[in-house]
Amino acid sequence: MLKSKLALLMAAFAVASCARAEPSVEDTIRRTIEPRLSNGAKVDSVRATPYAGLYEVRVGGELLYTDKKGEYIIMGQVFEAKSSRNLTRERLDEINKIKFSDLPLESAIKYVKGDGKRVIAIFEDPNCGYCKKFRQTTLKDLNNVTVYTFLYNILSPDSFTKSANVWCAPDRAKAWDDWMVNGKAAPAAAANCANPNDKVLQLGQRLRINGTPAIFFADGTRIPGAVDLKTLEAKLGSIKQ
Repeated sequence: MLKSKLALLMAAFAVASCARAEPSVEDTIRRTIEPRLSNGAKVDSVRATPYAGLYEVRVGGELLYTDKKGEYIIMGQVFEAKSSRNLTRERLDEINKIKFSDLPLESAIKYVKGDGKRVIAIFEDPNCGYCKKFRQTTLKDLNNVTVYTFLYNILSPDSFTKSANVWCAPDRAKAWDDWMVNGKAAPAAAANCANPNDKVLQLGQRLRINGTPAIFFADGTRIPGAVDLKTLEAKLGSIKQ
């Protein structure tokens, strides 16, 4: 009788061991996909989606899709045909959402236009052509907004110098617009003038900002890249102030 019980226990243990040794779908996908990512990127998470048998693979602030064996990789956006909802965009908004009140606004240039009730934060590089165009068009015509601009120097070594000069100018907001809109450079900063360049660079890296401009809204969502006035107004209108 004792031998029979021991045999059953050993058999159960063997089955359990085999079950534990069997890799999950998520582990299989991770091991298959990760070696194929460029620049040593890592898979942050894998999860099953409720559509089309796809699995979502998150790499930093980006998404890609695959099958349960990781044999095929789909890069792009998934839309729901009936409603035209961009499911990928909604998920990215969720992943990349921040707490706006946690932004160190003291390290940004503040500009108020009109009543200033609507609030956005923008990460810009002084050498960013898209940022300049965004300021010359969209922001020029946007009213009743408070804009916090973080000088995020990622495009060129001299971006740091240009940003430091603007930060140390008597009127930072004017100096930034003079450069970005009119091409008028700020005077050289005094050697002893401190600036938040390094702090903002670290912040942008934590927030996974890979390009400029990057626009953040009061609800914590973001829009990467320069958008037109209609798109920005629509986004602002969707946010409960």
